[in-house]
Amino acid sequence: MTIEVLGLDDVDAPFKKNATYADLDTIPDTWVGEIIHGDLYAFPRPRSVHSRALTRLMRALGSYDDDESSNGWIILHDVEIWFGKNLLVPDVCGWRRSRMPELPDVAVMKLAPDWVCEGLSPSTARLDKGPKREIYAKAGVGHIWLADPALKTIDVFELAGKTYNFLRAAGGDEKAKLAPFPQPIDLSRLWQR
Repeated sequence: MTIEVLGLDDVDAPFKKNATYADLDTIPDTWVGEIIHGDLYAFPRPRSVHSRALTRLMRALGSYDDDESSNGWIILHDVEIWFGKNLLVPDVCGWRRSRMPELPDVAVMKLAPDWVCEGLSPSTARLDKGPKREIYAKAGVGHIWLADPALKTIDVFELAGKTYNFLRAAGGDEKAKLAPFPQPIDLSRLWQR
């Protein structure tokens, strides 16, 4: 089998059509692979500014992850999750402990999360805003955040039926309550270098 490695200008094109889970082994070790509607997409790891913003976001949500009551959350990053035949790797995602009381010891999750945050980059934005958002909606993911480190913004969406309604945009130095989390987040901390 021959797989053409695409240039960085083509990263939102499929890496391989009609892919299987085994095809993930064919992408470079420093890339992230996802199977969307049967095709394998592969992306370079995020740039440092992108990675730091998402790391700081996870820290800001740490109290929810530490809460082991039914009101708490399990929050993970870069975890593989099956959504039917689609294998996605959200940048950050969370499950309410009322739905997943304990973290299972598995390589790939099968339970859809309650919340997802995708960090937008030039190589992933089209898929994050399009096919991935549609897959999340079909699976019943209640909230999606689209974080853009370059613009220093987070767009918040809530599932309403089978589609997402835009709730709000937040950014810059704002301290904002972003659904589904009730405590304000100091967004200025996310964008600091």
